[in-house]
Amino acid sequence: MASDLQARAKEAFVDEDYDLAMDLLTKAIAFESNNAQYYADRAQANIKLNNLAEAVADANMAIELNPSLPKAYLRKGTACMKLKEYQTAKAALEMGASLAPGDSKFIDMLKQCHELIAEESDVTPIIPEKHTTTRGVSAKELEQVNDVSQQMTIAVAKPKYRHEFYQKPDEVVVTIFAKGIPRDSVTVDFGEQIIVPSRCRYEVLSTKMEIRLAKAEPIHWAALEFRGGATVPQRAIVSSVINVQRPTYPSSKPKRVDWDKLEAQVKKEEKDEKLDGDAALNKFFRQIYQDADEDTRRAMSKSFVESNGTVLSTNWKEVGSKKVQGSAPDGMELKKWEY
Repeated sequence: MASDLQARAKEAFVDEDYDLAMDLLTKAIAFESNNAQYYADRAQANIKLNNLAEAVADANMAIELNPSLPKAYLRKGTACMKLKEYQTAKAALEMGASLAPGDSKFIDMLKQCHELIAEESDVTPIIPEKHTTTRGVSAKELEQVNDVSQQMTIAVAKPKYRHEFYQKPDEVVVTIFAKGIPRDSVTVDFGEQIIVPSRCRYEVLSTKMEIRLAKAEPIHWAALEFRGGATVPQRAIVSSVINVQRPTYPSSKPKRVDWDKLEAQVKKEEKDEKLDGDAALNKFFRQIYQDADEDTRRAMSKSFVESNGTVLSTNWKEVGSKKVQGSAPDGMELKKWEY
C-alpha cells in the first residue's frame, strides 16, 4: 500500500503537482513511518511548495532513520540554503558529498554555498553623518567632533553562534549551537508579538540551547525574526489527509498513533467512494491487492515498480525470477524519470 502511494507521488512530481505528491507521501508515511525515503521525498515536495522549515524537519527525520542516505542531506542542504542558513547547509552538503563521491549536484551546491558564505562574511561599514549645526559648542570643538566622526567605522556584528529552527502548528523550536554555556548566565526575554510568553520555555544543554516558542495562532511563520509590525502570512498549517495532521515532526515525546484504526478508516472511505474512469480502475486494482494472498501482492508490487507503472502482474511464478521490463503504449516511448 505504502509503495503504491510512493509510486503515485513520483507521477505527481512528473506532473509538477506538488500538493498531490505531498498528500500521497504523507499517507505513505502514515502506513510506514520508519521509511527514510518517504521523508526525503516529502522534503522535496516541501521545497517545491516553499515550506522550507518543514522540508528541513523531514530531511532531519530521513537522516535519523537512515544516516547513509545521500538524498536526505541534499534535501536538507537545499532547504537551508533557501533559508539562508548557509553554515548548516554546508555541513549537510559535505556529509552528503562524502556518501556520494563525484555527484555533481553536491559539487555545484557546495560551490554556491561557499560563495554565499564568503559574501555573508563581509563587514558593512556605517559612517556617522556630520552635524552642520549645534548649540552650546564652539566652532573649533564642532570641527574636532566632525574630524573624529569621519574616522569612525562601526562594524555590523554577525551572530556569534549558529542557529536553526523548525516549526509545528503550535510552536517554533529554535536551536542555538553554543557549547559550555553556564545555565545561570542565560536569560531569555520572551516578547509578546505573536507568541504566548507563559507557555514558552528554554533548556540549556552541554552543546546547545533549545528554545520553544508557543504560537499565539496556528499559522506558518515566514521567518524567525519579527519585522517591526509586519503581519505574518496567514497560512494555516493543516492536513488534507483523513484525520491525520500534516506534517507531524519529531520531538522528544513522540505522539502515539493508532495505525490500525487509521488504516481501517482509510479503507472504509475508499470502499464507499464512488469513482469512474481511471480512478475506478485504480480502485479496482487496490481491491485486488487488498484481497490477494502474499505471493499475488509480491507479484503486483514487483511488476509495477520494475516496469515503472506499465505492467501489473498477479503471477509470482512468472515475475519472481526475472526483472519485469516496462512496456509503453503504442506511439509512445518509455523513459526513466529521475528526481
